[in-house]
Amino acid sequence: MLKKLALILSNLVYTLFLLSCDNFSVPKPVEKNKYENLSKLEQIKREGVLNVVTRIDPTTYYPLEMGYTGLEYDLMMLFSEHLGVKINFVVPDNFTMLINNISQGKVDIAAAGLTITEARKQKMRFSHSYQEVTEQIIYKSGTPRPKKPLDLNNGIFEVVEQTSHVESLNNLQSTLSSPLTWIVNTQLDSNEIISLVYAGLIDYTVADSNQIALMRRFYPKLHSAFDISKPRKLAWAMQLSDDNSLYDEVQVFFKKIQEDKTLAQILDRYYGHIHSLNYFDTCTFFQHRKTRLPTYKSHFVTAGKKHNVDWRLLAAIGYQESHWQAHAISPTGVKGIMMLTKDTANHVGIKNRTDPIQSIQGGALYFFQRHKTIPARIPEPDRTWLALASYNIGFGHLEDARILTQKYGDNPDKWMDVREYLPLIAEEPWLPELRYGYARGNEPLRYVENIRNYYDLLIWKTK
Repeated sequence: MLKKLALILSNLVYTLFLLSCDNFSVPKPVEKNKYENLSKLEQIKREGVLNVVTRIDPTTYYPLEMGYTGLEYDLMMLFSEHLGVKINFVVPDNFTMLINNISQGKVDIAAAGLTITEARKQKMRFSHSYQEVTEQIIYKSGTPRPKKPLDLNNGIFEVVEQTSHVESLNNLQSTLSSPLTWIVNTQLDSNEIISLVYAGLIDYTVADSNQIALMRRFYPKLHSAFDISKPRKLAWAMQLSDDNSLYDEVQVFFKKIQEDKTLAQILDRYYGHIHSLNYFDTCTFFQHRKTRLPTYKSHFVTAGKKHNVDWRLLAAIGYQESHWQAHAISPTGVKGIMMLTKDTANHVGIKNRTDPIQSIQGGALYFFQRHKTIPARIPEPDRTWLALASYNIGFGHLEDARILTQKYGDNPDKWMDVREYLPLIAEEPWLPELRYGYARGNEPLRYVENIRNYYDLLIWKTK
C-alpha cells in the first residue's frame, strides 16, 4: 500500500507523515499484579512512562527535522511534565487500531483529536474538551461543488472507517428522502484520503474544520462545500474504568491550562495565523518557491548557520520583504531581498543592499540581534514572533505595545496578547502613554502572521 501511495502522491505533504511511522514503539505492558494495589495514576508514576496513542496529522502530531511538534504533542508534553514521567508515543497503522488501543486499555490515553460522540462514550471516557470543530464535505477545484448531500452520489465519496464522520453520515442519511452512498476505507487515514481528493483519484471526503483549515495551506485547491455536523468537541480519551485516578488528574491539568491561558496560547500557535494568506497568496508563494528560491537557498542556509537561525525562517522573512527579488525597492527607499534601510545596512556593515549575499547576511544578523534583544525569560515560539515584530516596527514601538499589554492586565511576554495592543500605538487616544510615539501598529501583525505561514509552508515543502 505504501509503495502504491508513494508512486501516486510522492509530492504531497502526507508522505512526510508516512515516512515517520517506523520510528514509534509499541506500548510496554505493565507486569501483571506488579502494582495491583496501586491506582492507575500511581502505576504510571512508578513505571515513569505514560503510554499515549496518537496519529500523524498536522492537527495532532508530526515529525520535523529537529524532532516532533503538533497540538497534541505540545499538550501531552506539558501533561507528562505535570506528572513527572516520560511519554511513549504509539502510532497505529490505522484509525480502527487507534480506537481499539484505548478502548481495550492497551495504552493509557488517546491524544489524537478524537471527537466526543455518544457511540464512543460507550467504549471510552473523555476528558474536558480543548477544541471545537465541525465536519465538512471536502472537494477540489475543478470537481463540481456539491450543494446538497445527495449531490455526493455523483462522484466517488470515501471516508475513513470508525471515524465520527461515518456516524455523522449515518445521522444525515436518516434525514434524507433518497439513499446517500459512500465508501468506507479500512486502510487509509484521513490525511491520505484528503490527498486522494487533491490528486483527483476520488471526488469527495469528510474532514474536520480544523484539519482542512491547516491542510488548505498545503493543498490550496481544496475547498469545503458544507457542514454535515453541528459543532463537535475534541478531547483526550481513556479506557472506561472504576479507577478515576488518571481521569481526575487529566481534568485537573486541563482546568489549570485553561485558567492560566496556556491552552489558548497553544491553540494560537497552530491556528492564530493560518487565515492571513488567501488562495492567490499561497499559489504565488508555491510558484516563487520553485522559480526564485533555488537561486538564493544556499545563501539563506549559510546565513542561518552563521547566526544560528533556521534558514527557512530567514527565507520566509525575505519572501515577506521582497518576494525574493534582489533589486526590490520600496517608495521609502528600503532595498534588496531583506529590504534593509540605509541605517540598518550601516549598522550591520552592509555596503550594497541589492547584492543578495550581503542583503541576506545583513538581514540574518539584524534578526539575530532583534531576537537577542527580546528578554531571555520569554520562551519560544513567542520570542521569535516578538523578534519579528521588532524587525518590522522597531524595538521601541514593540516595547510601547508590551507596556500597554502589561498595564491593562495581559501578558507582555505572549505574542497572542501583545498583538491585541499593537494597533493601539497608531491611535490618537493612546499616544500620551507611548514613549516612542506613533507607529503603524497593524503592520507588524500582518508581517508576523504572513511570515509564520511562509515558514510553515517551507517546513513542509522544502528539505
